[in-house]
Amino acid sequence: MPFVSKRAKLQISEEDMDFLMQISRSRTESLSKVHRAKILLAYHRGDSISQIAREMRTNRPRVERTVEKALEYGVHAALRDLPRRGRSPSISTEAKAWLISLACTKPKDLGYAAETWTTRELARHIRMHCRKSGHPSLDHLSRGTVSKILARSETQPHKVRYYMERRDPEFDLKMAQVLLTYKEVELMRASGESSFTAVLSFDEKPGIQAIHNVASDLPPVPGKYPSMARDSEYKRHGTVLFWLPSTSSPAISMGMSRTPTCPKPNGK
Repeated sequence: MPFVSKRAKLQISEEDMDFLMQISRSRTESLSKVHRAKILLAYHRGDSISQIAREMRTNRPRVERTVEKALEYGVHAALRDLPRRGRSPSISTEAKAWLISLACTKPKDLGYAAETWTTRELARHIRMHCRKSGHPSLDHLSRGTVSKILARSETQPHKVRYYMERRDPEFDLKMAQVLLTYKEVELMRASGESSFTAVLSFDEKPGIQAIHNVASDLPPVPGKYPSMARDSEYKRHGTVLFWLPSTSSPAISMGMSRTPTCPKPNGK
């Protein structure tokens, strides 16, 4: 009495059949993928496991694994290697979270002179303090590993992004005054009244400024705000000003001049 296999039949749709035929005839796909496609086609025709192994010049376990994967996961999954367990990660999830939290703080808050981290300085700081913080797996941390961990968490502590927040309630009024000055000079030029009138625009050229931000910097938030955020508004605490006249543009001339609002460092 002939042996009857108890293994289920492989049901392949017409679309998957065309796909397997294309893979089995391909000369650019990997050899293992071509062999697996031929195994599935032969099993679908009704060939036994032993017969397929003899014709493909391989062993039965390999044919059985391919067929079992197709029956359980589908034809496309059977052509690929299933994900393996691999080596367990040497850096724990808690250690990575501690690394990212350090990257979101400023180096100057920890006693350094720098304002933002570099991967080299961050790796050096972590190697010095990882054992005290309970993360000995970071004892041999390299800057390359730091870059990979920060890239996966979408954190860029070395970058500063500026933002603008409106704080002046009279901004619209001041803007209208400036634009009105532009328009008055333009109308004066168009009417010909400025034939004997020189229109000069003045601007300040600060030398050395002592400034500070009006708002605290916002730290990075992994996965949401990758870089540090800084308000573009700042306050001056003294500067050296050079007032330079410049010729007016034919298109737009500015007829306003500003007086110094910040004293010189010597108080004069």
